[in-house]
Amino acid sequence: MAKDAADDTSVDSKSTAVEAPDLETVDTSGAPKHGFFVRLYTGTGAFEVIGRRKMWYAISGVIVLACILSIALKGFTFGIDFQGGTKVSMPTAGQNGTVTTQQVEDVFSKTLGRAPESVVLVGNGGSATVQIRSEALTNQQTEQLRNALFDAFKPKAGNGQPDKATISDSAVSETWGDQITKKALIALGVFLVLAAIYITFRYERYMAISALATLVFDLVVTAGVYSIVGFEVTPATVIGLLTILGFSLYDTVIVFDKVEENTHGFEHTTRRTFAEQANLAVNQTFMRSINTSLISVLPIVALIVVAVWLLGVGTLMDLALVQLVGVIVGTYSSIFFATPLLVSLRERTDLVRTHTRRVLNRRKPSATASDVVTGGAADLDEAAEAVPAEAAIGGTPSVGNKPSPGARPARPGRPTGKRSPRGR
Repeated sequence: MAKDAADDTSVDSKSTAVEAPDLETVDTSGAPKHGFFVRLYTGTGAFEVIGRRKMWYAISGVIVLACILSIALKGFTFGIDFQGGTKVSMPTAGQNGTVTTQQVEDVFSKTLGRAPESVVLVGNGGSATVQIRSEALTNQQTEQLRNALFDAFKPKAGNGQPDKATISDSAVSETWGDQITKKALIALGVFLVLAAIYITFRYERYMAISALATLVFDLVVTAGVYSIVGFEVTPATVIGLLTILGFSLYDTVIVFDKVEENTHGFEHTTRRTFAEQANLAVNQTFMRSINTSLISVLPIVALIVVAVWLLGVGTLMDLALVQLVGVIVGTYSSIFFATPLLVSLRERTDLVRTHTRRVLNRRKPSATASDVVTGGAADLDEAAEAVPAEAAIGGTPSVGNKPSPGARPARPGRPTGKRSPRGR
């Protein structure tokens, strides 16, 4: 019995020898060090997103707070379709030369005794027009304004002759804008419900909560940008806002799909914590998210150029502008908000907490507590090297005098103080 105990003790001492060296004693000076963009492209840990999620929460919180304050205090600049009013347009080509916005404002003020809400140039070249927006005018005021504009500028028709018919007017009722808003809210509600159902069945409830919170974040920030900058809100803006929610959800699902792949069966291994696996997934999808965003931004920028330089400020401009803002916000939120929030929610569960303790306990013989960042290792490769060999192959810690799965059992009859020739 004493001999058996001695044999077990020697075997256990051999098993403890199969451990990774201390992080502080590893010489990595001869290892090739890749540049930032190489690590970013290959997804080997260029960014520590999850480990620094408190910082990203703070940044996101400041952004959301600024947007909410702007919406509450400043409000939005609604277009004529939401506020109602009268719109008058005429060609910029007049008998006395090209008409300017300042000249039109002066004529409007002298005729009606008040300034217009806005005067903008639409289009380019010979097809350019001046659009005047004002509060609702009576038929008599509209006719009076048309006569004053014609007398002052003599706008030319297509045949080059002055023609009063080139000055057009239209009255817009605010009830139409209210109908658009109600339908948009209904569409938004249906979209959120369907998205929640899909993500819950496709992934799990924590991912659904994170994805829906990300959509709300995108809505608030995009609306806040419009409020802060003063962009005009039109029906095209509302339509564009619904389209960017689809893009944001698509980008978030891409990251979540990689997180699900990396964390599948994570509780059966002690190589990395759940947070580290999620951080690795974010790094692995960085370039995919960036490329997707760039591909989406290029046609939007082209649409803005066409709208501004060829057609002028109009429906295309409104649609492209909200999509540009939404793509930028959606890319940020899918990387720096959605996945960190998912990890924070999952770390509240007993399964993830228990697994994280197992991983950190496994690293204690070869890494100090300062080498591990709560929620993500400072360097994923170094963290992996800190794990003992038996943990890397999915083994379990040694219990009592039982040899670990990675140790070679002692052969009967061989002296306990010697190693086999293969072990040398």
